[in-house]
Amino acid sequence: MYQYTDKDQTLIDDRVNQFRDQTERFLNGEIADDKYRALRLMNGVYIQTHAPLLRIAGPYGLLASRQVRKLASIARDYDKGYCHFTTRQNIQFNWPALERVPDILEELASVQMHAIQTSGNCLRNTTSDQLAGVAADELEDPRPYCEIIRQWTILHPEFAYLPRKFKIAVSGSEQDRAAIRFHDIGLQLVENKSGEVGFKVFVGGGLGRTPIIGKVIKPFLEKKHLLSYLEAILRVYNLYGRRDNKYKARIKILVREEGLKAIRAKVDAEWAIISDKLELDAQRITDIQAQFTPPAYQADAAQDASFAEHSANNAEFALWLKHNTAEHKVAGYQAAYISLKAPDSPPGDCTDSQLDAIADLADQYSFGMVRATHRQNLVLADVKQADLFELWQKLTNLELATPNIGKATDMICCPGLDFCGLANAGSIGVAKEINEVLESMDYVHDLGDLKINISGCMNGCAHQSVGHIGILGVDKKGVEWYQITLGGSSENDAAIGHRLGPAVSKEDITPVIKVILDVYIEQRLSAEETFLAMVRRVGVAPFKEKTYATD
Repeated sequence: MYQYTDKDQTLIDDRVNQFRDQTERFLNGEIADDKYRALRLMNGVYIQTHAPLLRIAGPYGLLASRQVRKLASIARDYDKGYCHFTTRQNIQFNWPALERVPDILEELASVQMHAIQTSGNCLRNTTSDQLAGVAADELEDPRPYCEIIRQWTILHPEFAYLPRKFKIAVSGSEQDRAAIRFHDIGLQLVENKSGEVGFKVFVGGGLGRTPIIGKVIKPFLEKKHLLSYLEAILRVYNLYGRRDNKYKARIKILVREEGLKAIRAKVDAEWAIISDKLELDAQRITDIQAQFTPPAYQADAAQDASFAEHSANNAEFALWLKHNTAEHKVAGYQAAYISLKAPDSPPGDCTDSQLDAIADLADQYSFGMVRATHRQNLVLADVKQADLFELWQKLTNLELATPNIGKATDMICCPGLDFCGLANAGSIGVAKEINEVLESMDYVHDLGDLKINISGCMNGCAHQSVGHIGILGVDKKGVEWYQITLGGSSENDAAIGHRLGPAVSKEDITPVIKVILDVYIEQRLSAEETFLAMVRRVGVAPFKEKTYATD
């Protein structure tokens, strides 16, 4: 994990002091609302329905145990005893008092965390695969390149006021677990015919009210050109991105309207000017890679027989192993998911006591590290198989072991009307109702791989457009209604969901989801045919017929 240098720490500390002064002057009436708005957004502060919202950066999803403990103490001392993990591997507090936000930022700075550029029209938090560095299908660890990008993006003076927000994701694995095709820029580590590792570059992806799958602008980019090529793309976007209409200001609209060929020509022209000025030398890459050296794995970890014994003798443990762990590249280890999707908890929320306990578990079982996922869960990535049974027992006691990762109750859910000032409809309540319908874990497991994403507005923070089942809240004359899409995916088989039909009422949304699931069960070819495969085989017509059938 990257550790701040003295310069890094000074920069963050200075920003805290600066924002403290700005906030005090705003509260004293010395700074107007419109001017303070830009200042607070630069520091991750939104004004929501009930209170300010503070969004904290989680660089490529990686958190040290000391940082998790700091989040716990902030939840206790400054909020209502919990925090929320987002789809961008960030952390949010929904109830801080504005006058105390500078104190929170000072606390965060003490553990090398900040909220800079987590909001506003700027370069946002760079995200990555939650299994980066340990995934069995990984070509190369993407985290050093995420860190190089993070350092380049933070307070970049040329890109402080872009036409709209800009998001970058990096993946190093065969399986896309970072939704790279739905980012403004997506980077995939690939190997060319000569055996050299570089980047495949996607551009113009995004979600929100106009979901678009990113296109390949450069099939292979040498590592040394990473920053110069990114800068060339950003310069073109900054020059040509629309500023007259915020709904058409993202680079995805620029690429769609101008065409990929024209955008590539503009980028190449800009790149020709700067390519030799931002070149990454091999030593720079090596120095950053040294910050991500593998931990001291136990050489004989795979020889412990207790793991297999517990798995054979305890059905509940075996079920958790099947659904909540992932293969590790080191023999004798596995990655263990911490489910933040217990049936009676809002998706993605984590209490202060749970955070403290997770930090302890990370220290005991996973070299003091925790990762945030894109589906609002957490991961302990380096757990010895011999420790998994004990870990599972402790997670069960904490209500963090629901065996549902990647299943129907592992729903992505935005805060919706409960907190967000932009929302048109509730989402947390809908997730709770669906959970109640899916109370049988046997039924949930029978449904197989099934991703339900619920968003309270068109901004799509919950990625409803790419859910196998997507639920979007809309407002109809002050009444909450929900549109449904089927067949989306944010993975290698990237797809945007197809609209099922007219929106359904709040009272009908949960029964309709049950109808959709029943149609799947009735018409799948076998238990091995996934929901997504079945939708792609038959289309939405069978679901539509049952959903809108009249007596």
